[in-house]
Amino acid sequence: MLDELGFHAAIQRARTARDRRHDVVPQAYSTVNLKSEALPDYLRGGYASAAGRPVTEQSALSNATFFRAVNLIASTIGMLPLNLHRRVGDKIEKADKHPVWKLLRVRPNQWQTPFQFKSYMQGRALLRGNAYAYKVPGVRGIQALAPLDPARVKPALGDDFSLAYDYQPKTGAKRRFKADEILHLRAPWSSDGISGDGLLKVAAEALGLAQVTDEAAARLLRNGAYVGGVLKHPKSLSEQAALNLRSQFEDRFVGADNAGRWVVAEEGMDVTPFGSTGRDAEGLAQRKHQAEEVSRYTGVPRPLLMFDETSWGSGIEQLGLFLVTYCLLPWFNAWEETIAASLLSDADRETMYAKFNEAALLRGSLKDQAEFFAKAIGGPGAGGFMVPNEARDKMDMNPEPWGDSPAWMQEPTNA
Repeated sequence: MLDELGFHAAIQRARTARDRRHDVVPQAYSTVNLKSEALPDYLRGGYASAAGRPVTEQSALSNATFFRAVNLIASTIGMLPLNLHRRVGDKIEKADKHPVWKLLRVRPNQWQTPFQFKSYMQGRALLRGNAYAYKVPGVRGIQALAPLDPARVKPALGDDFSLAYDYQPKTGAKRRFKADEILHLRAPWSSDGISGDGLLKVAAEALGLAQVTDEAAARLLRNGAYVGGVLKHPKSLSEQAALNLRSQFEDRFVGADNAGRWVVAEEGMDVTPFGSTGRDAEGLAQRKHQAEEVSRYTGVPRPLLMFDETSWGSGIEQLGLFLVTYCLLPWFNAWEETIAASLLSDADRETMYAKFNEAALLRGSLKDQAEFFAKAIGGPGAGGFMVPNEARDKMDMNPEPWGDSPAWMQEPTNA
């Protein structure tokens, strides 16, 4: 309605007159169509782009490449075991009796499993730059971790440099949490050192351009006329021949099911097919470029995003190593340090730490694992760095009474 009344034009005229009076240099800014269906999402935390499309969570995830990358990272973080370890002298053991262990491995809250909780938190941190969870107090410390919508949480740094979090629930008054009441998972990149910058913000231009490119392709498919060729006649076409051709096209060639059929020409007509144009190739190249551009922001290898023509074959193991080293490792550190700072006490941090078991992603074939464990365990005359029970634990197998001594020290048995 405001658009129809010339609201934007009136505002621009007023700004121009003001700038002329005060000799102010006009500033560039983005506009949003007030009739757009994406306006409510934009007002709830979307980002403007030079492409003319507001980038919202819904519009960004409609991009197949972007969704694949975000879903891959979030689900991978969600499925990996996140353990709490304790150092006891020279040994390391799982601290499965500590309350934090239950939060990480058994039940973070009453409505989410560990996989769902970690996937949700990781997804929020990826898209919004921040993921928050309220530490519900209990008799023995933290009873549960309740995720909060990052769009409703705003960090506030006081004059004394104390950090607090203002939370606006859907109903009720605003509430302020102290820093020690919130688990705050930040994205690695931050503009102010307090809040992380999510992909919706840093990749807004690429996502906006990708959205416009996809819309242009969809509009061309919806409204464009695709002519496969031209019918040439040496003279004028009779009225009856024209009617026959029209009827033939409507009956046999309209619709996707009839694509590729041949025309029966009338009165000595020649058929000249059309090939694909440079404009068609340019449109396909632009869409592919935008897919590559969006993928660069996430760090996921191209073949894992399902648009690389290269056949990797046995190189899939190297892709897993690439994914862990250059994409997931920063997030591992973010999770582990956040858990240590927010969920463990000063005394706990002296001997305890959280760690992802990324080895679950790097397991090769059964043959590769067998060769690795054979070298790790060793044998008579060949020292190893594992005892058999450690290798069995890696394979989720029960320990054996004889498995706590090094294999290379055990006497060979005679068959």
